[in-house]
Formats: sequence, structure tokens, C-alpha cells
Amino acid sequence: MPKQHARKKALAALKDELGIKHACAIALLDHPDADERETLERYLAEYADINTYREAVDYLRQEQADPRNQVLCETCDWTVGMICPECPGCGCYNGRCSGWRHYEYQAEMDAATGEYGDYNDGCPECGAGGGGDPYGECVCYDDEGSEAA
Repeated sequence: MPKQHARKKALAALKDELGIKHACAIALLDHPDADERETLERYLAEYADINTYREAVDYLRQEQADPRNQVLCETCDWTVGMICPECPGCGCYNGRCSGWRHYEYQAEMDAATGEYGDYNDGCPECGAGGGGDPYGECVCYDDEGSEAA
């Protein structure tokens, strides 16, 4: 009896929290993979156009089938869609290129690897050439004599 009561409370909480129907709450509660269930709950909570369990599962399968979401490196958890075109590819190779792509994904990479790198190695005064803009030109130290001519 206590198990049934706990299940009824969990179903009621899901219906209230996510605004889904009873059948969707049952399907979500009975979903076999706990990680996927968490993702499905997030989809139902965050996406306005996903309103049922079936829509959430369809979207999850679509995301899983997308080649850009396939894991490229197990160490840093970069996906194929995150490949850096300037170095061997993943977040493990930070420091072997200008770092612009690594800077874009720095938060995810830091969380995955536990390392906290600083890719903003541009000009200390104007910031050109570092971070998200490795191709910017620093003009802080141009010859002042060339401007007068």
C-alpha cells in the first residue's frame, strides 16, 4: 500500500509540475532509463512546443540520432558538433591553436574535465587576438610617427 501511495503522489507531482495528462505522467514515471527520464522531464518543463511524453521521446530520439551530438572524446565529452578546426579536434588539445573554439565551449569543457583554463591570451590592454576573437588586430603599440606622416 505505501508503494502505491508514493506512486500516486509522484504522478500528481509530475502532472502539476509539468502540466501533462495522467497517461503522460504514467509513461514518464515508467520510463526505463533514469537519465533519459530526467532529460524528458527537462524537455517537458522548458520547451513550449513539447507537451506530451511522446513528443518528448521523439525529440530525444531525434537529438540522439543527430551526428553532431555524437561524443567525439570520452575524456572531455566534446561532441562532433564542437570540433575545433585548428587543432586535432577536441577540448583535450587546448593550447595547440588560437583557442577560439575552446573558449566558446570553455564552460562545458571545464565541467567535464575539472580543469579551468584561460584562453584569453590576447593584448592585455585592448584584448585583441584573444578569447573569442583570435584574429583581431591590436593597435595599442603602433608607431605614433606613422600617424603624423
